[in-house]
Amino acid sequence: MSHALETPWKNRARRGMTLMEIMVSLAILSMIGAMSWTALGQTFLARDALEVQDGVRQQARVALERISRELSTAYMSGNISTPNTYKTVFVGKNQDPIDTLWFASLSHHRVYRDSRESDQTELTYWGEPDPEDRDTYVLLHRESPRIDHEADKDGTILPLAYGVQRLDFKYLDPKTNEWEEEWDSTGIDHPNAMPRAVRVVLVLEGPDASDPEKTVEFAYATTVMLEFSNAMSKSAFGTGAGNAVAGPGPGSNLSGGRTRLGAGARGLPGSSR
Repeated sequence: MSHALETPWKNRARRGMTLMEIMVSLAILSMIGAMSWTALGQTFLARDALEVQDGVRQQARVALERISRELSTAYMSGNISTPNTYKTVFVGKNQDPIDTLWFASLSHHRVYRDSRESDQTELTYWGEPDPEDRDTYVLLHRESPRIDHEADKDGTILPLAYGVQRLDFKYLDPKTNEWEEEWDSTGIDHPNAMPRAVRVVLVLEGPDASDPEKTVEFAYATTVMLEFSNAMSKSAFGTGAGNAVAGPGPGSNLSGGRTRLGAGARGLPGSSR
């Protein structure tokens, strides 16, 4: 015979894939694609959650920085005899979950040139339910550049933070060196007086990076020293000038500019809280 016989392995090499093999291959490729898509989708969700978390942190940082700046220059006038014209107060109400606080401060920035404004301003912090998310609150900020006899009315209202779960203020009594839940300069306990410091705790809600369908709470805290409050009571066991915190009283003359406290006034002497 002139033609050589073909070997069996050459016949198998020339044969194509069967329909069953193609279906199995497509099934394997589909499974690999589905697993890759799921993993990629989870990565995108985690990325979005981290971006939202960054926004929550930025929002908390801006809110606390503004609250700290405004609280640090809170003041009270010693003139309380003129009715219905000028009244400075420092009132903090303990409310669940958002505390309310209104006071006078020297933190106002004049925007318009030659406007009849100064650095004196009335401020209020409070919360209301978020209309888009009833499980959280909106932290609101009111500022009135003119101080009158209604310390909690008028002015411009703007949102300071969204997704708020809790806002808590605590007030350091300069006489007892104890933290209090409320403060009222119009009452009999603290007549025309301010706390020495204010502790601020802000809790915001954000997505969980490990499971974007869930939410977690992010808590932030700071303590603000009030520059124009009374001095702290000196401890009986304290020695040295560093144990007394100097500061002008509520009747101090503020017309000559802001009073700057020394380095020794930045801490809380003898306090382990």
